[in-house]
This record gives sequence, C-alpha cells and structure tokens, in this order.
Amino acid sequence: MSTTQSERLRGLLEPLVSAQQLDLEEIEVSRAGRRRVLRIIVDSDEGVELDTCAELSRAISEKLDETDAMGDDEYVLEVSSPGADRPLTEHRHYVRATGRLARFHLAGDDSGELVARILAVDEDGLDLEVPGVKGRKPTSRRLAFDEIAKARVEIEFNRKDKKEEEA
Repeated sequence: MSTTQSERLRGLLEPLVSAQQLDLEEIEVSRAGRRRVLRIIVDSDEGVELDTCAELSRAISEKLDETDAMGDDEYVLEVSSPGADRPLTEHRHYVRATGRLARFHLAGDDSGELVARILAVDEDGLDLEVPGVKGRKPTSRRLAFDEIAKARVEIEFNRKDKKEEEA
C-alpha cells in the first residue's frame, strides 16, 4: 500500500475508530487472488469486543463506500483486534501487557533473549520479574526501552489467574 493511500485511509478512519474509544493500530492492504483485503487492527486498554468490531466494520464500510479511497476494485474488509503474537512496539502495548509474560530480544552489548513478566511500565522502561530456573526464586530486573530490540507477549496455557493464586 502506498504511503499516500495509507495516510488517506488513516485520516479517513481514525475519527471512526476514536469514536468507539479505540486505538487504530494498523491498516494493511494486501492481495488475496483477484481481490484486495483491507485489514484494520484496533485495540484498547480494555480489549475489543466482537460487537464493537462489527459496529466499527459497518461504519468503516459506509465511509469507504462514500469515498474513492479504495478505488473501484473489489476488496474484503476485516476489522479485528491484534493477535496474541503481535509485537510490542508502542508504550501503550507494554502497559496493556502488564502482568503478562513476554519475550524480549535485547539490543546492544547485552544482546540475547530474556523471558520475563512485566510488572510495571513507566516512561523510561519496564520493571520485570524473571522466573527462577530449577527451583530458584524469581528475580527483579529493570529494562530500559532502548535496551529492547523486539518484544512479544508469550502465550501461557497453564498460568493460574490471580484469584487462584490468592486462594
């Protein structure tokens, strides 16, 4: 997708997304056979409900029908929340991942990987809990944003929720 089309779509769709108290995370246009797919990714601090995606999809569809932003070719519109494997790239992504386990690819001299739970986020970086290995206790670590090359939430299938931990 050209930058001009991307900017035009963002300008057109951002007010609709904001009206639903959501953040416009990504706009992607790709090919699927003869058709194009317009994928709109939205999120919020509370997550995104299916009904909200459906309402937003209808509003976006109406707005796009009123304009020539997508041209005359057929396209499929997809409105969804980001997947669990989405990279953490913005400050708000880290805030939303507080309490979750994440995999960090470190930058610079300390390059390597780190898997840790995000405990707190501020303007400069993250407070982490690094799980203990082989019966050892977890340790605390501070990680500045400029030390992070890439980060992604790790999916946990067997984590107890806080109510179970407190019991």
